Amino acid sequence: MFLKIGMLILFFAVMASVGISCRKHATDVNSFVLGGRSVGPWLTAFAYGTSYFSAVIFVGYAGQFGWKFGLASTWIGLGNAALGSLLAWVVLGRRTRLMTQHLGSATMPEFFGKRYKSESLKIGASIIVFVFLIPYTASLYNGLSRLFAMAFNIDYSVCIIAMAVLTAFYVIAGGYMATAVNDFIQGIIMLFGIVAVIAAVLMQKGGFMSAISQLAQVHDPKVSDVPGVFASFFGPDPFGLLCIVILTSLGTWGLPQMVQKFYSITNEKAIEKGTVISTLFAVVVAGGCYFLGGFGRLFADKVNIATEGYDSIIPAMLSGLPDILIGIVVILVLSASMSTLSSLVLTSSSTLTLDLLKGHIVKKMDDKKQLLCIRGLIVVFILISVIIAIMQYKSNVTFIAQLMGISWGALAGAFLAPFIYGLYNRKASAASVWVSFIFGVGIMLWNMLAKSTLPAVLQSPINCGAFAMLMGMIIVPVVSLFTKSPDKEFLDRAFECYEETVSVHKKECLGD
Repeated sequence: MFLKIGMLILFFAVMASVGISCRKHATDVNSFVLGGRSVGPWLTAFAYGTSYFSAVIFVGYAGQFGWKFGLASTWIGLGNAALGSLLAWVVLGRRTRLMTQHLGSATMPEFFGKRYKSESLKIGASIIVFVFLIPYTASLYNGLSRLFAMAFNIDYSVCIIAMAVLTAFYVIAGGYMATAVNDFIQGIIMLFGIVAVIAAVLMQKGGFMSAISQLAQVHDPKVSDVPGVFASFFGPDPFGLLCIVILTSLGTWGLPQMVQKFYSITNEKAIEKGTVISTLFAVVVAGGCYFLGGFGRLFADKVNIATEGYDSIIPAMLSGLPDILIGIVVILVLSASMSTLSSLVLTSSSTLTLDLLKGHIVKKMDDKKQLLCIRGLIVVFILISVIIAIMQYKSNVTFIAQLMGISWGALAGAFLAPFIYGLYNRKASAASVWVSFIFGVGIMLWNMLAKSTLPAVLQSPINCGAFAMLMGMIIVPVVSLFTKSPDKEFLDRAFECYEETVSVHKKECLGD
């Protein structure tokens, strides 16, 4: 116990000291929210990766999907690396950095407002962000409850409050730069931690080949009659697996806390390096988490899914580890949770301040007042998320858990298509963006409130979220054909940032 507590104290001390040391980088709104648009490749890549993969992935998704799909769940992690990291950086990175700086937008709602020349779009998007990021923020605490119950004899509420206070401290003190530096440290912990945990868990079952052999013998007639299906290439449900890959991979393209990482990157070289670093990080962390979860059924004697739920699987797999490894796991999950929490509250508070309060509710708001408001809202958002998390833990309020489940699908379903078309297509109209917002949010709320009235395939929140994103890619161009886009002069100004000539060395371009 002394060793585990000592590791936690050291971890907390490092996080707090980074916040204090980064205060000089948080003197105005631009530096507080975007790090002055001068953040290098390593910090940006790790900030992207650690915001992507939280305790929800490690404890919840890895356990649930590993149980359902076996080793095939590893494809989810590899899909996250290929689609959610590599392709996202290639398709969005450079254009996002150029156009957001050119238009002077610091948040995703502000981008919608300026790119589509619609103040109402900015307000609508900021409301969607506020409504759906709050429950998503609260969900980050869920993965910690069972792990802390296993490792420490302390009340879960104390853990929630301690994590929230520490995160609030370093985000308020150092803004985006403190978040990015701590994300880098937390990312290193996640990389080494997941490798050590996988090795230790497999050793409990006699090593990799022995674990594979045992998994091939697991049979669940409720899932499939095929022998060895949980050790097979695509598992018992390839279509369901594909929907999960789409939702958890393509979804990042439309999440404001993910896309805004591209706003702050410093230059072309940083984008190139960041693409590689972010992808490799995702392969190890996401691939490792789902690979570990794939062996969950080997520990079926330690869990009761019917009464304890899927969140009990990963803790059961880890319960037999030595104390030092349990300490590493706790810090790993804390790192995953705090990195995502800091990103979400910074996104929520900056969006609400810059896109909703400034110029609408508070008419005159100078830079100093904006910064004060953002910091105040960080406290408010973290406090709300703590209250929701404790309320759900104490009383098992199911609708909160449902709302958390649809947050990802609603945000990505509403924003993904308008953002991509906004970067690439001059003809996309403000009306088409509104339709995408309404459809994405509407169908996810329908799934939550009356899922039985939807077709069977869309009754799963995961399938429904994937459907919302893909439909958005159709809705925006189709509606744009029949509605008016901004005038040509405005569009020429918006897209002129892509046409500027730059000079490079011949080792980078032959210059033919």
